Amino acid sequence: MDLGAPASYLTLSAGVAVYSSDGQLLGEVEHVLADPEKDIFDGVVFDASPLPGGHRFVDAAEVDEIHERGVVLALDVEAAEQLHQPGPNPATMSATPDDVTESELERKLRRAWDLISGNY
Repeated sequence: MDLGAPASYLTLSAGVAVYSSDGQLLGEVEHVLADPEKDIFDGVVFDASPLPGGHRFVDAAEVDEIHERGVVLALDVEAAEQLHQPGPNPATMSATPDDVTESELERKLRRAWDLISGNY
């Protein structure tokens, strides 16, 4: 298996083969999760199936090698099969005041504090 010269996540593109640590072809790179401006590499989403729903996320810590024509994971094929489908980035989720729930006691204490402090 000729993977070519070592490369960076910055040059990794869709369609590059993804292999397990024991040399099994797992799929192809779908896209790289990174912030190049801050030089942060989060991981790789790869397509592990020709059918829809085959995307898997592998964290940067589990990427062992990146080459021109292939990515080698630090996981064997059995561990790689346990990788999860990608989901929304928790850092991009937000909370609004409507999301906060308070108990009856907390509501009463807040109201009492507002009355005492004049913030009503």
